[in-house]
Amino acid sequence: MLITGLDTFWGGRTAQALEAEPSVDMVLGLGITEPKVPLERTEFVRADQAYSILSRIVRATQVDTIVHTFLETNSTRVSARTLHEINVIGTMNLLAAAGAVGTSVRQVVVKSSTHVYGSSAEDPSWFSEGTPRPSAPTTRVERSLVEVESLVSDFAEENPDLTVSLLRFANVLGTDIVTPISQNLRKRVLPSVFGYDPLVQFVEEDDVVRSLEYVTHHRQGGVYNVAGSGKLPWSEVAGIAGALLVPLPPVNTRIAASLLGNLRFLQFPPELERLARYGRGVDTRRILETGFTFRYTSAGAVTSFARANNLRRSVGRSDDRYRYEQDVEQFFRHSPAVVRTTDE
Repeated sequence: MLITGLDTFWGGRTAQALEAEPSVDMVLGLGITEPKVPLERTEFVRADQAYSILSRIVRATQVDTIVHTFLETNSTRVSARTLHEINVIGTMNLLAAAGAVGTSVRQVVVKSSTHVYGSSAEDPSWFSEGTPRPSAPTTRVERSLVEVESLVSDFAEENPDLTVSLLRFANVLGTDIVTPISQNLRKRVLPSVFGYDPLVQFVEEDDVVRSLEYVTHHRQGGVYNVAGSGKLPWSEVAGIAGALLVPLPPVNTRIAASLLGNLRFLQFPPELERLARYGRGVDTRRILETGFTFRYTSAGAVTSFARANNLRRSVGRSDDRYRYEQDVEQFFRHSPAVVRTTDE
């Protein structure tokens, strides 16, 4: 199996999960920098964020499955040009490699986001996978995701013999994941739009990894919404996390958000602003019908985050970040001096 974004949170966590699968013979990860989590048997290859080398890698390794975890959904981290290069150009190169003549690839799994639905006053209460968005994309994240999903849809139609899975994840909270929402809540603040208290959904980080592993292992093709059951008011998210709501004016909201962002007081990217104004809900019956089960509801994901955040603030957190060292990894994997158990 080949995983994109091995140096990202999702790529590293997915690689760890797939390593534990006895049926997986080899795990190969591509990344711009070294992995940030310890890995037992995943091979790392450095690659640019557009994955121009991917076709050569696929031909050389004859991988069966590609899990594409490297899509940027946070517009505060990258420029518009970089966002397009990562999401659109990177996905184009990945699909070109997967669909080349004589390819060994039999399955492609893509991690997307419910940002693809957007947030507007005309939204239905619940988006199913086939519900068209009622308005055109308004943010660069939405535009790039819509373009990515169009590429994936065309690829699936042109390659009916391949299993193509696309998972749309709600906003994520968890013990370790860092997002604009989690960064705000860790500071005990949550930006809001004055006069609005929308209903929102979350998915817990472990359920994200479990669902990616599940559709990969069971070869579940199709498009799936992934979110914890239920919706909760934006104000309740702040209440559970012990955060103060910071109301921004409903007019010129972006200007106010930019000022606070420049002061490093909070993060409020455009895609988050619209969510805090209108909310969003997605129907998850399709993935539940495959047999997948969630461990956390939407409220449970927020509660789990709040517990971890309280513990972190109480006892602190040691700097035990993993650092990838090529020589060290090769020693542990191949040296005859390393004592190996019969289970390895």
